[in-house]
Amino acid sequence: MSLTEDSLIETMRGFMSSRALLTALELDVFTAIGSGAGAGAVAAKLGTDARATEMLLNVLVSLGLLTKKEEIFRNQPLAARFLSGDSPGNARPGLMHMVNLWDSWSALTGCVRRGGPASQRPAAERGEEATRAFIAAMDRNARLRAPEVVRAAGTGFQRMLDLGGGSAAYAIAFAQAHPQLSVEVLDLPDVLPLTQDYIRRAGLEARIRIRPGDLRSDRFGEGYDLVLLSAIAHMFSPAENRDLLGRIYHALAPNGRLVLQDFILEPDKTGPAFAALFSLNMLVNTEGGASYSEAEYDAWLRAAGFRETRRVRLPGPANLILAAK
Repeated sequence: MSLTEDSLIETMRGFMSSRALLTALELDVFTAIGSGAGAGAVAAKLGTDARATEMLLNVLVSLGLLTKKEEIFRNQPLAARFLSGDSPGNARPGLMHMVNLWDSWSALTGCVRRGGPASQRPAAERGEEATRAFIAAMDRNARLRAPEVVRAAGTGFQRMLDLGGGSAAYAIAFAQAHPQLSVEVLDLPDVLPLTQDYIRRAGLEARIRIRPGDLRSDRFGEGYDLVLLSAIAHMFSPAENRDLLGRIYHALAPNGRLVLQDFILEPDKTGPAFAALFSLNMLVNTEGGASYSEAEYDAWLRAAGFRETRRVRLPGPANLILAAK
């Protein structure tokens, strides 16, 4: 892609529109607007300055998220459906994770100089609100992708282990597709109450169990014929991933299968664009994480003892790598 001077400048100031939308999410502007309100009424609901609030609302009109007529602002259909607390499809809880990423990305220059995050806090120290937003964001993504992942994984499973399963969206989808399947979801102790709530709402407490654990050090047990590692490997360094995949190999029964889902880079690591950008996301948020190439995953899996590794391309930014013991 070739850039013109104008498009270069437009790319550089893209953060302005992004920050306006993130602020609107953070303040819960779209819920405050309801069926329609003036800037003063919105500001009164939010406890914000009326003049500044009107400026923000005008920008949201220019972004196509609101309309404005006779000084009354209304949500456009997309905003009303996904960004308002009055909608059953409200996605704001998950999208708040993007708000939380702002601080870490704003320190990118220093992170590139240092080679790591400015202030790395383990997930257990994120705070309840940030953890809830992160799990909600992952749940939204996982529910959209789960049917494709379940189909690609195959059939014949009896025992499944979902590592770092978060909201259990994939565990739930696998359990619903395979009535004979029992599942364990392993995650951090602070996450598991949220996990249990998602499982309860799905009515699958009898078939999906939760287990506290640390992916960096724990042994996972044995005898599983399916292990899912979704959106986890990018959080770890190459050495950590080699160790993790070795422990997964020992947890699998003979002929057991690993399904690894992640953002997979092309060999030169310049694309796809989302995977390359996500490497920077890991730079600012983890000590050693990154996006990795198919060749890297294949080398780690074969070193752990896996055979028959193959890549499965799915719609969207993430792909699968399937490997058998």
